[in-house]
Amino acid sequence: MNFYVQSFLIFSRIGLFTIGGGYAMVPLIEAEVVEKKQWITKEEFLDLMALAQTAPGIFAVNIAIFIGYKLHKFWGAFWMTLGTILPSFIIMLLIALFFQQIKSYEVVEHIFQGIRPAVVALIAAPCLKMARSARINRYNVWIPVVGALLIWLLHVSPIYIIIISGLGGYLYGTRKPKTGRKEEQA
Repeated sequence: MNFYVQSFLIFSRIGLFTIGGGYAMVPLIEAEVVEKKQWITKEEFLDLMALAQTAPGIFAVNIAIFIGYKLHKFWGAFWMTLGTILPSFIIMLLIALFFQQIKSYEVVEHIFQGIRPAVVALIAAPCLKMARSARINRYNVWIPVVGALLIWLLHVSPIYIIIISGLGGYLYGTRKPKTGRKEEQA
């Protein structure tokens, strides 16, 4: 099957059946593009996720753009992005047309009460998986914890957290002893 059709169908399926937004899509995207199709490595996926996170806009769209562009430049990005947004666009259009008529039904209210906790779990699961992949351990776990607390409690902009973390990582990398580099190159 043509790569563009295949990538469009994969991202359409993910976009259609994922409730909870971009972060809930992460494990499904990773399963498809890293594990099943092996289009990119786990490390490349983490790098693209970090890039998508720092770019302005919707995370799910950003990750589709970056993965698609890495694989097949403009047209890869186009078809993966279209696959990501088209199901949501159609669903939101249908909901907008009918929601005012059904929102007062008790069954609809109960459905949304059940969906909310599930969405939290859908977001938490990829965060824990990313923590393992990013090699977060007892020595550096304070970085995401402090960042989350600053955003949540003090309402610090995530942009500042990203900039400070990036600068801190750069400084740490330039000051860290280079003992493992020669062994890696050999």
